[in-house]
Amino acid sequence: MKLAQGYNYKGDDYWQWWVWIDSPQDELDQIDYVTYILHHTFPKPIRKVDDRASKFRLETAGWGVFTIHAKVRMKDGEEKHLTHDLDLRYPDDTPTTA
Repeated sequence: MKLAQGYNYKGDDYWQWWVWIDSPQDELDQIDYVTYILHHTFPKPIRKVDDRASKFRLETAGWGVFTIHAKVRMKDGEEKHLTHDLDLRYPDDTPTTA
């Protein structure tokens, strides 16, 4: 189980991006919800996602990179902690450093 991401550069150092739980289907079925903890500068930096069909996908946008934290709450009450370093790149594949 890990966090995966995608992004779309919108211009002017701004990206639309999304993260989800990358895991086998049977393991996804055992998840109750995921709480994502974003950088403190986000409006509402703590976001709960309980949409199993989307693999618990969170969609948002921003201008910089940071470490995303996720608390995965399993249906049996167990909690798993995941992290992912957000990777945002310009159209020429140059990574942003901000």
